[in-house]
Amino acid sequence: MDSVIEVQRQTHEEIERYERALYQLLSKPSPSHQQRLQTEHKTSQILDRIGSRVTALNGLYQDQDSRNVEIESLSASAKQEDLSEFYSRLVRIQEHYAKYPDSVAGGFELELAAFLEEGQEAEEEDEDEEQEDPIALLFSGEEAYGKYLDLYANHSTYNNIKNVGRRLAYLQYLDALIAAQNNPIHSELPKEVRLSRDYELYIKSLHAYLLSFTKRTQPLVDIDAAQAEAEQDFNRKWDAGELSEWQEAKSKIQSEAGTSEEGIWCAACQKHYAKQTVYDAHLTSKRHIKATAKQATSDVPPQNPNGTPSDAMPPPTSALLKSNGAKHRSAALYTHLATALLQSLVSTLNDTKSNVERRFSLTAREREQELMEQSKKPAPPPAAKGEGEEEEEEERIYNPLKLPLGWDGKPIPYWLYKLHGLGVEYRCEICSDHVYMGRKNFERHFQESRHAFGMRALGLPNTKHFHEITRIEDALALAERLKREGRHEIFEQETMEELEDDEGNVYNRKTYEDLKKQGLI
Repeated sequence: MDSVIEVQRQTHEEIERYERALYQLLSKPSPSHQQRLQTEHKTSQILDRIGSRVTALNGLYQDQDSRNVEIESLSASAKQEDLSEFYSRLVRIQEHYAKYPDSVAGGFELELAAFLEEGQEAEEEDEDEEQEDPIALLFSGEEAYGKYLDLYANHSTYNNIKNVGRRLAYLQYLDALIAAQNNPIHSELPKEVRLSRDYELYIKSLHAYLLSFTKRTQPLVDIDAAQAEAEQDFNRKWDAGELSEWQEAKSKIQSEAGTSEEGIWCAACQKHYAKQTVYDAHLTSKRHIKATAKQATSDVPPQNPNGTPSDAMPPPTSALLKSNGAKHRSAALYTHLATALLQSLVSTLNDTKSNVERRFSLTAREREQELMEQSKKPAPPPAAKGEGEEEEEEERIYNPLKLPLGWDGKPIPYWLYKLHGLGVEYRCEICSDHVYMGRKNFERHFQESRHAFGMRALGLPNTKHFHEITRIEDALALAERLKREGRHEIFEQETMEELEDDEGNVYNRKTYEDLKKQGLI
């Protein structure tokens, strides 16, 4: 058994080293969502270890008897040369290592190295081998490492609730959950649906999933404490009668139970009658007469089929109210807790909706390409600030003539700039007076979208006839001229084109078509 004081000292040391590791872990930059979530999970694990060691250390300090015995054994004895305690401890240490020769002395060091990722040299040697990420195993493919919610199963359960009315699409279902930040969740459903057993099972499964997702994506947040606070708030509102939709159901049960107490109970027939006239009419029936005679001859009254004795009233109203109220209270409680969770996940719900809308617009090939990109390893973190500034200074290029950049990111030579005429300006009025540098860019722009849009705005086709035309006045004049020439070409085509009939007679097109319509050819 180790010394109590040594265990306390070692525990203090481990707590301090965990705190230093926590600082190093949180000081690292986390540019991506995956790295941030990994850091938060490691931080949560370190905090759990610190909490367990603080609890153990508090227990050691509370055990004053063991501490006093240890201090007395370590105190100086009457004889200065008495080293029996020292040698006894030495023998125990030697026996321990003789019994466990393969024990590792630095087990705590390995645990810290795992958190701080100091063993990256082995990972660099095995770059080809894929390392399994334990955090990624916590999420499904639809959740995308905690970025989005996977509510397809809950959506299907919601649509299968009886009397739910109109079935919602997945996007509409997400909108209904997003609306929970202002009102209780599913407040649009009819009251009889919310009081059903199917709704209670659905809201329990939804709450369980939201609670699990929140714990996985927010490991540093005390979700249990927030849920306990929300439950206390619900209990206060339930007792005060502030939950109107659920309290109305409760009052409905009370009114139904109250009307049942106002009826008349027949002990002979073991039956309850709601009205006095019905009760008076059944007194002359054969069944009532037989039951009365049987009750008079029998010492023990007949038992009620529902379980109550003959001289007792129906089941008490308070028990009925308590059972029904407890059932509705469970559904109301989980509705309140799920609403509290959804309010903290509004941003994630909006991201989920945007992602679903985006995926609807993708083709199958684009979705496969997106999955392949997600499976790739994330890019390495950016360099430090000082290194980035040095690289920017090195990449800063001297370009006083404002020459265009080439394929390598550097200015092109000046002779090439002059050869292509990149210093000559070409202005196009159709393109809203846009300026093109160089003859090549000017000729190319006639087939680009900017010039085509300007031609459409003028109501003209972007054909080769309008090539090299940059002024709006010239383009409109050319269009009018082409229209006149086009009519003349049509007239000449009708008069100059010759056609031959079956007998070998030659006619122009207009005459041939007229004779053919009259049936003369």
